[in-house]
Amino acid sequence: MDKGKLRIFFQTFSIGLAAGLFGGLVGLGGGVVMIPLMVSWLKLNQHKAHGTSLVALVFTGLAGALSYAQRGHVDFGAAMLLAAAATSTAGLGARFVHSLPEWGLKRAFGGFLLLVCLLLLARSRLPVLAFAPKGGLKTATLLSAGVFTGFLSGMMGIGGGSIMVPVMVLTAGFSQHAAQGSSLLAMVPAGTAGACTHWRLGNVAVHLLPGMIPGILLGSYWGGCLAHLVNEEILRGIFAGVLIWIGIKYLRSKKA
Repeated sequence: MDKGKLRIFFQTFSIGLAAGLFGGLVGLGGGVVMIPLMVSWLKLNQHKAHGTSLVALVFTGLAGALSYAQRGHVDFGAAMLLAAAATSTAGLGARFVHSLPEWGLKRAFGGFLLLVCLLLLARSRLPVLAFAPKGGLKTATLLSAGVFTGFLSGMMGIGGGSIMVPVMVLTAGFSQHAAQGSSLLAMVPAGTAGACTHWRLGNVAVHLLPGMIPGILLGSYWGGCLAHLVNEEILRGIFAGVLIWIGIKYLRSKKA
């Protein structure tokens, strides 16, 4: 391997490691970390950063879902409903974002980061419904969540759990762990659909994936192991502050 390829491998591995580590520590997918780092460090345009992020997150979603399933924290019926709905709209989200100008996508991503920040801070305080909806109402709730999250995933290059999990807890009566495990499994096929569309549109930097995927897998594992050793509220506050700073910076992107 020549020096140039080796340098790219270590850069992408470091980005994946950082994204997985922070994601594992605070319970978020790594896309909100990976995308800004790819844009600032690797000078990728915003569209390619989103597409490349989504491809990498398919692998971490699969690994995370397997981990939750081993602990019995996956509702397979709910995951199938979410996946069916999300898969139908993930490609639409990817095609929609391809039509946006660079500055428009940056502003949209900035607003999304601020929304994720609010959900991150509120996550530990989300009340679980005392009486969970059943039958047709629960099915409709899950399908609606899947449709919205799939589109957002394809558009923003993220796994979608930051949106899907609060919806499942607040409106469908899922526990936090069951919502996280089920959403991870659901977003594997949905993320794949969005990633394939980004790939066809030329929005995936394929040469970055060999370093990024092992980095984010290792970082996610380490982050999960370290999560119980640090004060969760302080960590979320620090991470939220970083997201606010990045989000405002993106929102101030100027028209080309």
